[in-house]
Amino acid sequence: MPSTLPDGSPAPADGSLPAAALAGIGSRPFGVYLHVPFCTTRCGYCDFNTYTADELGSAPGASRASWADGAIAELRLARRALGDADVPVSTVFVGGGTPTLLPPAELGKVLRFVDDEFGLVPCAELTTEANPESVTEASLAELRGHGFTRVSIGMQSARPHVLAVLDRVHTPGRPAQAVAEARRAGFEHVSLDLIYGTPGETVDDWRASVEAALTAGPDHVSAYALIVEEGTRLAGRMARGELPLPDDDDQADKYLLADSLLTAAGFTWYELSNWASSPAARCRHNELYWTGADWWGVGPGAHSHIGGTRWWNVKHPAAWAARLAAGSSPAHAREILDAETRRVERVLLEVRLAAGLSLDVLDDDGRRTAARVAADGLADPSAVDDGRLVLTRTGRLLADAVVRDLVQ
Repeated sequence: MPSTLPDGSPAPADGSLPAAALAGIGSRPFGVYLHVPFCTTRCGYCDFNTYTADELGSAPGASRASWADGAIAELRLARRALGDADVPVSTVFVGGGTPTLLPPAELGKVLRFVDDEFGLVPCAELTTEANPESVTEASLAELRGHGFTRVSIGMQSARPHVLAVLDRVHTPGRPAQAVAEARRAGFEHVSLDLIYGTPGETVDDWRASVEAALTAGPDHVSAYALIVEEGTRLAGRMARGELPLPDDDDQADKYLLADSLLTAAGFTWYELSNWASSPAARCRHNELYWTGADWWGVGPGAHSHIGGTRWWNVKHPAAWAARLAAGSSPAHAREILDAETRRVERVLLEVRLAAGLSLDVLDDDGRRTAARVAADGLADPSAVDDGRLVLTRTGRLLADAVVRDLVQ
């Protein structure tokens, strides 16, 4: 699989970080992302760094059995690179891929190592992603026993024909069963992921999916517009004319419908694509990303950010494992963000949040644009008067355009 990683600058083989990045380390929230790149099958829309058993073959270091040891080796490197500072971990997020293809004990082993080496803050948020068919009530109970506090389940749709277009292999009722099993296992926080705008999905199909998700009883729902990524099987089908491209107006209608149904059910949006039933149900790990905090990404292709320095690992599991076995950092390259880049990224990310963007982040042209955005009904005028840009419901549909206007 060819690398699509940015070029960046060479990353030090020992994983060391600039002094400026380490300044203040430990005073900012710190999270750990663990990337598990294994999947049973590849979904047609997915361009994540994932691999099936057939794709990996027998490459040394590329097996599921060796992933946990590789992750622990990278965490040791992280602890050395961060120096003597006390850096307690507030969130751990295990993503993929399908993390729950690994035995719960393997995930638990890595979680214990994080606690032993860094320390977990009291009430740390510890999340694993899961596919509905990759967990059972017994495995969920094991995950809970190993300390996980939150599970995020990929539902995508309640309609069989929509799941078929997405190449999802679970049956429509299975996500609700998985939520119930997670609750019985002791998980207080359970999230469901949905996708809207799939070719062939009607508004009624989408309504049924959102209602099915709500009936299942999660305390968090993510709903993402289908994006057709170059090189995926879905993109190939559309290029051949087998399927139509997603329609922007259709996706806008479905976003508004989801927001209406979720709001009526007591959920509140806190980021453009995310709704929670209470502040405690929000994904605190994702909030680290959206607010420019610190996190170390472990695993093939994982990205990290510490104090304005960003880097990304080599993509292939065998290459990742080989570097770690040689005592080297698996980082492919890095970039040190200048002040203007960090400012623009704050605008890009914080405009998407219900908490909004401080107008102090904007230059004079940007503040004038914010006033115009509010006058056009895309932002809350009272919030702008108080020094923050908070998008209205209509403004959320045009968030990308708003960002472009603010930073042009």
